[in-house]
Amino acid sequence: MVDSLKKPSFEELRPGVKVPAKETLLTPRFYTTDFDEMAKMDLSPNEEELKALLEEFRADYNRHHFVRDAEFEQSWDSIDGETRKLFIEFLERSCTAEFSGFLLYKELGRRLKDKNPLLAEGFNLMSRDEARHAGFLNKALSDFNLSLDLGFLTKTHKYTFFKPKFIFYATYLSEKIGYWRYITIYRHLEAHPENRIYPIFRFFENWCQDENRHGDFFDAVMRAQPQFLNDWRAKLWCRFFLLSVFATMYLNDIQRSGFYASLGLDARDYDIKVIEKTNETAGRVFPVILDVSKPEFYQRLDVCINNNEKLGAIANSNTPKFLQFFQKLPFYVSNAWQLLRLYLMKPIDMTSVHGTVR
Repeated sequence: MVDSLKKPSFEELRPGVKVPAKETLLTPRFYTTDFDEMAKMDLSPNEEELKALLEEFRADYNRHHFVRDAEFEQSWDSIDGETRKLFIEFLERSCTAEFSGFLLYKELGRRLKDKNPLLAEGFNLMSRDEARHAGFLNKALSDFNLSLDLGFLTKTHKYTFFKPKFIFYATYLSEKIGYWRYITIYRHLEAHPENRIYPIFRFFENWCQDENRHGDFFDAVMRAQPQFLNDWRAKLWCRFFLLSVFATMYLNDIQRSGFYASLGLDARDYDIKVIEKTNETAGRVFPVILDVSKPEFYQRLDVCINNNEKLGAIANSNTPKFLQFFQKLPFYVSNAWQLLRLYLMKPIDMTSVHGTVR
């Protein structure tokens, strides 16, 4: 029998339904946008590629993939202590991210149906995939006697407004980094099956192909809107979104390195590989990418990691809140400075290689 003290407790809305994680700068975001501007987009400059991608979506290669098999039908009390806590957090974050994609894509499909049917169909088919992913992850949570109330999450989560071009930058990167995260874990566990602590990881190979196709769809839409990619503003914004996505993942994962250790992965090495691959992939459409090969890139992120540890220690201390603010301020300033220095690093221009075979 597993000692109940090894099972971490979570705050619940009601029995078996987990209170959603507190929203912070590093938690998955829910988005909304200017639907009228999106509806007016002319996709004709890249219409053929978009139609070809829709054919792939319609084929629905994963329609029979997300089916739980006999391996799930057992007790998972063997995953306990800190590993259990971190794994549940991983499932929750992943489920929330997939569900936020579902909500955005579904609403875009509904709003654009009569105004931009090509774009609407793409979003509707992607929302189908995201719903499957979120449902599969939420069902996995039930193996640990928890679940998320996705309806409650829909009503209570804050929504961030992004203009359409920012939606495309952010969701493109989210889908592509999702691909590289899933395939990297899958390939590692394929080589080291002794570290596969739970059967959901067997599904990652096909699963990540959904992420890849979604990213390709956003790539194709951006190519149909050259104003999103071909001026100095686009270069600045692409750098901003690349840094935001990479820094968010790195700060989250290093903080939860114990989860990756339970899979036999070094969190830092894993993140560096995912960042390098996502950065390289983004160079196929973005006019610039970050120079992540420089040691400075990760050294500055490591300073932010250390700062966050000190911020956490201050927050958990008995110091009065008004004094905590002044104790935290130098670390907030340091984080801002490190991220600004990373943003100002000279990027790698990719415009000269667009259109070439690589």
